[in-house]
Amino acid sequence: MSLIGKEVQAFTANAYKNGDFITVSDANFKGKWSVVCFYPADFTFVCPTELEDLQNEYPTLKDLGVEVYSVSTDTHFTHKAWHDNSPAIGKIQYTMIGDPSQRLTRAFDVLDEEEGLAQRGTFIIDPDGVVQAMEINADGIGRDASTLVNKIKAAQYVRNNPGEVCPAKWQEGSETLKPSLDLVGKI
Repeated sequence: MSLIGKEVQAFTANAYKNGDFITVSDANFKGKWSVVCFYPADFTFVCPTELEDLQNEYPTLKDLGVEVYSVSTDTHFTHKAWHDNSPAIGKIQYTMIGDPSQRLTRAFDVLDEEEGLAQRGTFIIDPDGVVQAMEINADGIGRDASTLVNKIKAAQYVRNNPGEVCPAKWQEGSETLKPSLDLVGKI
């Protein structure tokens, strides 16, 4: 089931961020752009490479007005232990949400029911709390966080410029399209 165009369901969860335990809810996804990055488990192999890569893009994402959240079915306590012991994860400054109840993972439809773990799902959420983009990868395929930057710029452009759309490989400042009867069949 696609979540595109749907508002994030109400939730509350415990999280770890910069040495503190905090509470996060769907209200955190309102008023600014958000990226939610689900991953299978702490203390694994592909996951720390992805989360470190996401941290490397975090300053750029923050400059775009985006907040980042990672989520696994581990607890916020496990996130802290991993943060304290992994050189890659120790760099993370964004919020790490614990979802041991699997409610959030299930709500985003990325729960592997057999394993009880999250799949590799990435979601871009607009300031209204509505999902604008999503990508789900198989367990063995790590994600490239740099691709998020252009997707977010495109989503922000389309939101701020009704009637225009961004074509494939669109870059900020390049030409957009204005769908109309005159454009049909001419691309």
